Amino acid sequence: MEGTTFQVKNMVCPRCITVISTELNALGVEFEMDKLGELTIFNHDMVDMAAIRQVLQKHGFELMQDKDELLAEQVKLAVLDLVQGRVTTNLRNSDYIASEVGQSYSSLSKTFSKRAGTTIEKYIIRQKIDKVKELLAYGEMNLSEIARKLGYSSVHHLSNQFKSVTGMTVNTYKESGGKERSSLDEV
Repeated sequence: MEGTTFQVKNMVCPRCITVISTELNALGVEFEMDKLGELTIFNHDMVDMAAIRQVLQKHGFELMQDKDELLAEQVKLAVLDLVQGRVTTNLRNSDYIASEVGQSYSSLSKTFSKRAGTTIEKYIIRQKIDKVKELLAYGEMNLSEIARKLGYSSVHHLSNQFKSVTGMTVNTYKESGGKERSSLDEV
């Protein structure tokens, strides 16, 4: 059976797939989701797309149609895969992102900056710092282990980047209770 594939904005984790699946099943929609950010709807011409858009928006998701917006979202998903440790690669971040999205990094960088209002590099740093906050909250790893896990050259480098992004040192953050994390679609 042939379907129409859409990109879904803010679909960033397995729970997102569960939420969308539940909603689409309730609408009686035939669909498939093979990977994050991608939704294939079968019998597209017989489905109430307005109802689908409405239930997606209710949960903070959005069907994307603008080409540049699609590319920016694909870059975000590739960055999440890297930062969350869902892929292991010896490639540089820029090479991995370009190969994952299937376009030159230079082109992606321009498009991403225009759509997201920040550079890919700054987006990666913000995602990494949010991951540092998450790992600190779990309390299972020390800063040296976190630095190694996230590919920092040293604890000093991680600490400097943390302070640059958050405005506070890692110790100050931990002493404050460490509750200032952002949702993935806000980072």
